[in-house]
Amino acid sequence: MQTMKVFGLMTVLTLLLVAGGSYFGGSSGAILMFGVAAVMNVGSYWFSDKVVLRMYRARVLERGDAPELYTMVERLAERAGLPMPTVAISPQPQPNAFATGRSPERGVVCFTQGILQALPMDELEGVTAHELAHIKHRHMLVGTVAATMAGALMMLSRVAAFGAMFGGRGGDRDNGIGGLVMMIVAPLAALFIQMAISRQNEFQADRTAAEIAGSPRGLAGALRRLDDYARRIPMDVNPAAAQLAIVNPLSGRRGGVLSLLSTHPPMDERIARLLALEAGS
Repeated sequence: MQTMKVFGLMTVLTLLLVAGGSYFGGSSGAILMFGVAAVMNVGSYWFSDKVVLRMYRARVLERGDAPELYTMVERLAERAGLPMPTVAISPQPQPNAFATGRSPERGVVCFTQGILQALPMDELEGVTAHELAHIKHRHMLVGTVAATMAGALMMLSRVAAFGAMFGGRGGDRDNGIGGLVMMIVAPLAALFIQMAISRQNEFQADRTAAEIAGSPRGLAGALRRLDDYARRIPMDVNPAAAQLAIVNPLSGRRGGVLSLLSTHPPMDERIARLLALEAGS
């Protein structure tokens, strides 16, 4: 299923970029954007971990850099039946974490500097188990391809805005209106694609994390704490990569109707489901 999602997203990305290229540049534009789509698809598949780590300005850690953290990740990975992932740290002060990589063998778990300082060990274990669950279910590649697609659609919307300024291809008024419509629709399409993928993946990873950690309580406590931090401490990160984090790193920027369009499920619902798991056990 995850493989089908990946190739489905790659196909949609290619079609959208080719259609946008054709709209603004005719057959030459379509060919050019097909080449761009091919490069993006290959890059997001083979270099997804490097792309995402660069978005978060993260660096890879060795065991000697953080032995206690490294040992904890190693222990939980063994419990999850996974190979030891690469451990990375981002200098972001906002407490958060994410997983990336195209397969369990290439998995990466990244922590922000803020999360290592903000959470007690049992809650940090819950967060780590959540990210390992993403690796176990192969969510990371799907999420990274979706992030690449969102970035491409945002690029397409900027091209549309530029085209609309000049009345579309050939200065035609109808084409200019079409460019304005695309400028609005493309970012919304990117958002809804990320919503559809990310929300279900987060619920599944929460459930599996409770099994890996042995209890849902640590993760539930961490989510409550991280959500509060995310609303108070801003994070400088590409919005296309926001859906990969355990809590929405851009929560502090949103409000009102836009909060309904978050790529992450409602935090109260995530916590309630975790506590229900504990009650059921």
